[in-house]
Amino acid sequence: MDNMLNVALPKGRLGEKVYAMFERAGFECPAIHENNRKLIFENPEKQVRYFWVKPSDVAIYVERGAADVGVAGKDILLEYSPDVYELLDLDTGKCRMAVAAPRDFRDNPQRTLRVATKFVNITKRYYAGLGRDIDIIKLNGSIELAPILGLSDVIVDIVETGTTLRENNLEVFEEVVPISARLISNKSSFRFKNELIERVAQSIAEQIAEVSK
Repeated sequence: MDNMLNVALPKGRLGEKVYAMFERAGFECPAIHENNRKLIFENPEKQVRYFWVKPSDVAIYVERGAADVGVAGKDILLEYSPDVYELLDLDTGKCRMAVAAPRDFRDNPQRTLRVATKFVNITKRYYAGLGRDIDIIKLNGSIELAPILGLSDVIVDIVETGTTLRENNLEVFEEVVPISARLISNKSSFRFKNELIERVAQSIAEQIAEVSK
């Protein structure tokens, strides 16, 4: 096991925001700001190596040890239950998992509810908790289309501003769970690189506390 801290960052705005937190924690890597298509950046002096990955893949890299730590949305952690440590709520990337449907929708408990979603496990647990009989329709994109075209009665999806829902005459009926970005760690790395990981987590926790004052 090398002595570098391997960090999986989600591509996009969230990853850039999180990198800035690591930078402020003293784990800067100037090469990451260069305009190129490289995916891996390291600063041996600071014992850190970063790589950009698809947001939904971060937890896999961390769980399997290719990354020591990473940042994943709570939605991914709830849906796939990766075997990792959840160290910190980063209080960013905030949104919510919600049930949405056409504005005139009225639930009839006498019949099976058809639910379109890409978050099958979260949806199953949510409705099992309500004792509601459902038929899950797994989709991978444009979930909002399902109730409009009569494929489903409702959808379970991530809602940020709600604009897409409103533009398609849908509205939120129930909130399932709040979502935000989490700092996660590989379990073995947490043992062997504990000092490095704790230093990062402590500094980021202090940054979050400072902002929320």
